[in-house]
Amino acid sequence: VFHGKPPQLKSGELTKRTERRAEAEKHLQEAQEAGEEENIEKYSKRLVKVTQQHTNECKRLLKLMGIPYVEAPGEAEASCATLVKAGKVYAAATEDMDCLTFGSPVLMRHLTVSETKKLPIQEFHLNRILQDLNLTREQFVDLCILLGCDYCESIRGIGPKRAIELIREHKSIERIIQHIDTKKYPLPDNWLHKEAQKLFLEPDVVDPEAVELKWSDPDEEELIQFMCGEKQFNEERIRNGVKRLSKSRQGSTQGRLDDFFKVTGSITSAKRKEPESKGSAKKKAKTNTSAASKVKKGK
Repeated sequence: VFHGKPPQLKSGELTKRTERRAEAEKHLQEAQEAGEEENIEKYSKRLVKVTQQHTNECKRLLKLMGIPYVEAPGEAEASCATLVKAGKVYAAATEDMDCLTFGSPVLMRHLTVSETKKLPIQEFHLNRILQDLNLTREQFVDLCILLGCDYCESIRGIGPKRAIELIREHKSIERIIQHIDTKKYPLPDNWLHKEAQKLFLEPDVVDPEAVELKWSDPDEEELIQFMCGEKQFNEERIRNGVKRLSKSRQGSTQGRLDDFFKVTGSITSAKRKEPESKGSAKKKAKTNTSAASKVKKGK
């Protein structure tokens, strides 16, 4: 699922990212002048940016591979959540925990990096998280806003433990604002928490009924032309990849995730590590696309 137009509320976060890139460029130049190889690699990675050309080439590659994709009107995570809720896919696969805040019933992390980084795939179920935290969906959204999100500032001084205490005591951000000690916890100027609430609960998403996720056979010769002729990849490697794709299409139409990845024990209850569960909602992976993880192939 590809991102569409970012919401206006995200402009502040995008400005911060631009500032961080400028800072990284400065540090990179200093590292290059000093010949510091480790820092050169470190800051070079921070300057990697996905362009529209990259996005278009990804779409072209997916089409040639026969893999369906969706273009979201807004945030990709929001449309992923909608597709899961509609039963179009099993889970949303992304590093961005905001997907749970958008209401995805199931979230999978590390799906695309588990093999290379030796990380176990994590599977989160929203209903279990809400049950373990004893929160409603709306209260969970308020909790995530308190902890910080892409769309508005957080209240300085309030961490995961204090945030959950406040939500449980007052039930909503509005009531927290009425009772909080603003001298100890000053509210951000022009705090757009209501707008953030609406964005999480009523996001701009694709119509799931209009989405047809249909797999098709890979176009081998066009893939060779694109990947080898234009991008200089090894032809044997690409043809072997096409064979694996074709073989998977000829197999059972009902696939299982453990056919492709190692199975490990399930994640323990959120009650045991409550601060981490809430704190994880604050982490925001900066990626330009989010993948919808399908269980059924060929549909």
